Amino acid sequence: MSHATSPFRPSLSIRLNKAELVLVFITMLWGGTFLIVHNVMSVSGPLYFVGLRFAAAALFVALISAKTLSGLTLTELKAGTLIGVSIMLGYGLQTMGLQSISSSQSAFITALYVPFVPLLQWLVLGRRPGLMPSLGIGLAFVGLMLLAGPQGGMPHLSEGELVTLVSAVAIAGEIILISRYAGKVDVRRVTVVQLGVASALSFPMTLPMQERAPDFSWLLLFSALGLGAMSAIIQVAMNWAQKSVSPTRATLIYAGEPVWAGVVGRLAGERLPGLALLGGGLIVAAVVISELRIGRARAATTAGQPQPPVAERSSG
Repeated sequence: MSHATSPFRPSLSIRLNKAELVLVFITMLWGGTFLIVHNVMSVSGPLYFVGLRFAAAALFVALISAKTLSGLTLTELKAGTLIGVSIMLGYGLQTMGLQSISSSQSAFITALYVPFVPLLQWLVLGRRPGLMPSLGIGLAFVGLMLLAGPQGGMPHLSEGELVTLVSAVAIAGEIILISRYAGKVDVRRVTVVQLGVASALSFPMTLPMQERAPDFSWLLLFSALGLGAMSAIIQVAMNWAQKSVSPTRATLIYAGEPVWAGVVGRLAGERLPGLALLGGGLIVAAVVISELRIGRARAATTAGQPQPPVAERSSG
């Protein structure tokens, strides 16, 4: 019995199963975090808040993973440290950007980490991106230029947008590191290490950035604890849901993250001009296109076997 002549069939449907609904809920949470961070910047410096937020996240994950922590290996310590550095750079810079740009703009620019992954692999590892990732990279660039908006007749990135763009590169580096160590480490132990390292590095960085320790604020406390708990919940939920959701399906769901951020921002009074909205739409399309693959699905995938999960992250 041969499958060589099997016709192409659409692999995506509108109906969502329980695991996919969980991922949709996670994406909605992600979208809402951008506005929370944007608001908390009124009472705290960016790096101090990143340190506080990831300290809370590390504590929550450690509490639910306490039984496994004693088996920490040298490889897991190395992986967690490298990923933690990337997290500190990615979310530290992203939070800096949120001091001067809207949560909607930040979410769309941060989403560029998806097409940046194949671009970084090409520049650093010499792995040429395929057709769809290349199209995604080009579309993302056009979307970014429209989102930035013209100044003096030319597209212009503000300081906040530029810092956020660099943060997306750092997050892409995080994804590559996660992929490199996938299957070699225990996810729970590495997660605790990476969150702890991100927190431990953020606090000392407040000194060269001339950030002062903020005064006590309920907004700061509840935001740090809330986002920390949210990161722990998201991590556990993704690990469960992505055992049965294909990478392409998951990416299509995650592409809604900046859209949800835009909806939340709109409800909070943020307004983006028409060209910026078009640019944001092109970035979402670039995210989807970058993860699509051309070719026949393998028989194993049609038989209901789970596919490898896409790389995980906590955004916002």
